[in-house]
Amino acid sequence: MTITFPAPSIAHLESNDILHDAQEAAELLINCHYQGADSLIIREENLPPAFFDLKTGLAGDILQKFSTYSGRLAIIGDFSKYDSNSLRDFIYESNKGRRINFVSTFEEAVRVLSL
Repeated sequence: MTITFPAPSIAHLESNDILHDAQEAAELLINCHYQGADSLIIREENLPPAFFDLKTGLAGDILQKFSTYSGRLAIIGDFSKYDSNSLRDFIYESNKGRRINFVSTFEEAVRVLSL
């Protein structure tokens, strides 16, 4: 996995690696913590399609790791393509907080994680 640090305490997963499960997400977050970052930027492509199907529970499992390890996450993507009302509601509610944010650009991700 290729990780860069675009700002103090913010890591960016630049590679095309996919976080298949909560354990991989936890390991990545812990690795970032060891390098001084408490926030992580990933792209929609770094997550399997099951993440965006809330019925699978994968999103909850992965995002719980960020809560457990006091991490923040910004996911960059075009989420308008998903037809699920529950996913849209989930994204809306997540974006109200500061722990998990769904954004459309890298610059927006850095901005929300810098707040």
